[in-house]
Amino acid sequence: MTRSEAETILRQFICTDPSAQPLDYAAIREAVLLVADLSDYQIVGICAETAEEGLRALSSYLKALDYEAPETRSIAGVIYIKFNPLTGRSHIEPYTGEHRGVLVSCQSAYDDGVNETFGHLPLDLFEQN
Repeated sequence: MTRSEAETILRQFICTDPSAQPLDYAAIREAVLLVADLSDYQIVGICAETAEEGLRALSSYLKALDYEAPETRSIAGVIYIKFNPLTGRSHIEPYTGEHRGVLVSCQSAYDDGVNETFGHLPLDLFEQN
C-alpha cells in the first residue's frame, strides 16, 4: 500500500459514522500503521458511549501504535479520551457530540511527513483479527 492509498482510505472517515458502511478492517489497519510510520508521533482521541468502550479502544490502538497505555480513570456516560504520547498522559471528560470512533492525529516535524488527523475510525479496529 502506498502513502496516497493509505490517506485515501483514511480520509473517507472524516466526520462520518464508521458503522454506517461495510469496512475492510485489514486495509484500514494497514493504512493507519503506514501513516503512523510516516509521522513522528500520533495523538489519539476517542469518542465512545462508555468509558469501558473508550478505554478498550484506547488500549488496542496504543498497543498497535507501540505506545504504553496510561492509567485512565473511568467516568459515567458518553466520553472523550485524549492521549498524548509526548507526555504519556491521557485525559477523559464527558462528551456531548454525536460522533463515535477514534481520531488519530499524525504529527511530523518535517514537511514530507504525515501531518493530518484521520477519523472517526472504528473503535474496534485493532480488536479484530
